Amino acid sequence: MMNISIFGLGYVGCVGAACLAKLGHKVIGVDVSENKVRLMNEGKPTIIEEGIAELCQQAHDNGLMSATTNVNEAIQQTTISFIVVGTPSSKEGHLNLNYIYTVARQIGEALREKRLANIESLNVKRSTFNESPLHIVAIRSTVLPGTNEKVGEIIADASGLVRGKDFTVVSNPEFLREGTSVQDYFNPPLTLIGTDSKEAEETFRELYKGIDAEFICTDIKVAEVMKYVNNTYHALKIVFGNEVGNICKGLNVDSHKVMEIFCKDKQLNISPYYFKPGFAYGGSCLPKDMKALKTLAHDLYIDVPVIESIFESNEMQKKRAVQMIMAQGKRKVGILGLSFKAGTDDLRCSPIVDVVESLLGKGFEIRIYDRNVKVSELTGTNKDFIMAKIPHLQHFVTDDLDAVCQESDVLVVTNKEKDFQTILDRYPGKIVIDLVRQWKEVNYNGRYEGISWGDINANRSGQSQPIAMDFRQTEF
Repeated sequence: MMNISIFGLGYVGCVGAACLAKLGHKVIGVDVSENKVRLMNEGKPTIIEEGIAELCQQAHDNGLMSATTNVNEAIQQTTISFIVVGTPSSKEGHLNLNYIYTVARQIGEALREKRLANIESLNVKRSTFNESPLHIVAIRSTVLPGTNEKVGEIIADASGLVRGKDFTVVSNPEFLREGTSVQDYFNPPLTLIGTDSKEAEETFRELYKGIDAEFICTDIKVAEVMKYVNNTYHALKIVFGNEVGNICKGLNVDSHKVMEIFCKDKQLNISPYYFKPGFAYGGSCLPKDMKALKTLAHDLYIDVPVIESIFESNEMQKKRAVQMIMAQGKRKVGILGLSFKAGTDDLRCSPIVDVVESLLGKGFEIRIYDRNVKVSELTGTNKDFIMAKIPHLQHFVTDDLDAVCQESDVLVVTNKEKDFQTILDRYPGKIVIDLVRQWKEVNYNGRYEGISWGDINANRSGQSQPIAMDFRQTEF
């Protein structure tokens, strides 16, 4: 059994308190609302939710749940403190984190008092007292990356204690839906902890051992951003489904049958496929079919802003690649891969073709390696497409990887051909722009930059900071 304090007895706090008590832990709720504190002390929930009343009464009867308005009282009796206060949004979309920071300072002040009380009770000198267990503060509220660090600073300032030695702050986002929150608490898709403390990780593995879900421990900022990514995607799914439904209605097609079949495809539609950040999409199918659906909606006089924005967002990713290359300040650029997908010679709507076309127009010296693309053998629409874009392509493309890499200052990796896996070792000192996350981890003394990810350098001695870019005005 662990002793836990929960700051904030609203929706998430009340559910968390009752469910943690159900798991066998002793919980003290903390809130400024005397009414919420009274309800919890009577074994009653502070919210209306299926199954919560029974859990609260059971926790109260078992002596595992109480509440107080006194922060010091709660901190004195616990070693884990959850922050689950509200983070209201402004009209512009900014979060108000004042409640989070206020609670953090109160926790810090209470930790200081707790330490002084322990020192006094043991009658030892303050400078030699270090027997207090690590106090873990867990941010359960939905907050933006950087909040965890700020909370740690506030607690350290208010308590005089050292993060990592006397206390630590973890991020533990929740994945609860109103109406099924109790069920979701005990059956989450995963349990996520962001921490830099091994002791905190082990504590939370023990805390949640009664929940049958994958336990994922990750970087703090990764954990902080996850709830926003999840909920934004959920919103996107709803809007996409509605736009498809509106098109189907205009065609007198059963939209629910369409989406029911759509969701049966677990290999592509409902899967990790296509969800890895990287370069723009291309090929013969996606651009053509997406444009056709958008045009169909237009012909039916149906507005589909989400579907219409897909093309523009894809173009922005191409412009981002151009701007990244230009920002390196070098004129000799080697393009590693020209087709839209590794192992093919398909150049139709290959996004890197647009990048090459733009760079050539700006006077860059371009060399292209692609052993699958033989210009003389191109036929049909494949040939028509590339001749319209880069009519003298044969002057730029070669199957000599070494020549391209040796003669270029910047190497742009555009697909995951096996040929490219060793270029960091074979060509040290080159600037490498990675559009596809060719390497999960980079140990490279030269400059490496990914298009949609930050520092993955194992050896950071040569790593420079990513360049801030405004790619909106880049022209193709």
